[in-house]
Amino acid sequence: MKLLATTIGRLRIVAFLEGVSFLLLLGVAMPLKYVWGEPYAVRVVGMAHGLLFLAYLAVTLQAMLEYRWSWKRAAFIAAASHVPFGTFYVDAKFLKKQELEGCST
Repeated sequence: MKLLATTIGRLRIVAFLEGVSFLLLLGVAMPLKYVWGEPYAVRVVGMAHGLLFLAYLAVTLQAMLEYRWSWKRAAFIAAASHVPFGTFYVDAKFLKKQELEGCST
C-alpha cells in the first residue's frame, strides 16, 4: 500500500481510523451504554479508540520531527482528535495537500 510508505501516509491512515473510532464511541457505544444499559460496547470501542488515539499522537510527533513542523501546527493536528470529525478536517486541510506536494513543507 502506497500510503504506508511515508509518515504522512501513515498519519492519514491512523487519522482516519482514529476519527472513525471516535464517532463509533460517541454515536454507537455511548448510546448503547447510557440509553440501553449495555456497557460492553464502550469497553471494546473505548479500548480501540484509546490505542488509536495514542498511535495518532505518536505518528503526529514523528511527522513533526521528520517534516520540521512548528509546535503550533503539530498541536493543532493533535488537538483535532478531540473534536468529532476533527481528524477528517486535518486530513483534508493539511495532510492530503502535504502528501500531494511531496511532503516538502
